[in-house]
Amino acid sequence: MSGGLRAYAAVDLGASSGRVMVGRVGTDSLELSEAHRFVNRPVRVPEGLRWDVLALYAGVLEGLKAAGQVDSVGLDSWAVDYGLLDADGALLGNPVHYRDARTEGVAEKVWATLPAAELYARTGLQYAPFNTLYQLVAARSSAQFAHAERLLLVPDLLSYWLTGEQGTELTNASTTQLIDPRTRDWSYEVAERVGIDLGLFAPLRRPGDPAGVLRPEVLEETGLTGPVPVTAVGSHDTASAVAAVPALGERFAYICTGTWSLAGLELAAPVLTEESRAANFTNELGLDGTVRYLRNIMGLWLLQECVRAWGEPDLGGLLREAATVPALRSVVDAGDAMFLAPGRMPERIEEACRESGQPVPRTPGEITRCILDSLALAHRRAVVDAQRLADHPVDTVYVVGGGTRNTLLCQLTADACGLPVVAGPTEAAALGNVLVQARAHGLVGDLAGIRRLLTRTQPLTRYAPRGDTARWEAAEARLARP
Repeated sequence: MSGGLRAYAAVDLGASSGRVMVGRVGTDSLELSEAHRFVNRPVRVPEGLRWDVLALYAGVLEGLKAAGQVDSVGLDSWAVDYGLLDADGALLGNPVHYRDARTEGVAEKVWATLPAAELYARTGLQYAPFNTLYQLVAARSSAQFAHAERLLLVPDLLSYWLTGEQGTELTNASTTQLIDPRTRDWSYEVAERVGIDLGLFAPLRRPGDPAGVLRPEVLEETGLTGPVPVTAVGSHDTASAVAAVPALGERFAYICTGTWSLAGLELAAPVLTEESRAANFTNELGLDGTVRYLRNIMGLWLLQECVRAWGEPDLGGLLREAATVPALRSVVDAGDAMFLAPGRMPERIEEACRESGQPVPRTPGEITRCILDSLALAHRRAVVDAQRLADHPVDTVYVVGGGTRNTLLCQLTADACGLPVVAGPTEAAALGNVLVQARAHGLVGDLAGIRRLLTRTQPLTRYAPRGDTARWEAAEARLARP
């Protein structure tokens, strides 16, 4: 590449859209551009909610063609979901969407064999009904599962189609509830107790490991000249996003924003206490032996679903209207499972406010303000709780991902936490993806070096907290359960 830069393609798949970004990296430079963006639209079929993985793969190929010649390709996506392959390596149906209803009531069956407290002590993963472990138990009696010889998590499945080589990347594997975060390897006892054959999984890979080269057919379709290596990155998009948090030092919290908000700390070791389990914190694995200690919050999914229900009004206008609504008039628990499924989101938010005895928001602007106040409040709870549970104080909160564009949410988060918020970069997952590839090729150093490069090259916005946090504490008290 000209000017001593090398180019890396980051395939970054989110729950509502996919993108192929090109990062150009030098020893003291980092540029990111979008090659192709495409919709990720799940499909409801008679048997349930499914990902259209063939459309996603077509989008990846179109994106690589648009990207032009690159030195490497890396893939990341959302967590927990997977495809099953038969003995010939053919996909057995479209991957099931994590919002599908098949896991309802499954966790309780698992806990009858392996109690929730013991499961947490061994895997460190917070309870979520869609964890891969519960999905596998739900799928066990299906004809498809009976014919499965291999299970590949979504980014590993697409990597397999690109290269013909199979692997299971560790940061994403750590979301399955089948990894021991202390050993950073499979929890064989958990798998045996719940009846899951770990032989279904391909060998573990770490971020930076080689993952094959593009097949000749892929080169022909994309117009690229081989060999083009595929490099394992933090294939859970949150792992890549946290790698791109532009923090200097260790006293920071992060909030990875998008369809979900993932709020927490970066630690050297997991927190596996019963108190941590009760607070619903998870221990997922990150780069260089780190642990992503965080809580899943429903995120901008709440607003996305409302916008869809309202017929896609102008988001800027909604946010301007929301800014005029009195603060903290009504709040909901943004982590409540009642908001997990799609459909009727404005009505469900109204119902939650009515049931908690708060003023019921009626207009789109009022509902939007309720959502943003509720998200900021959930961010506050996660940051406060994580510091206490991990005995790890912080002095700055970093917001990365799509929510950095929402200036009202960033300011409210600073106000709620009572800490300065640094917002950016927006495309954190893609940048983390690119920089792990660049590091594998010797262009950048350790994780601290990655973050120094981001600090020097990416636009960041700082939000100072306004007022005290007493009104946020009062709002939180409204949501306290007996």
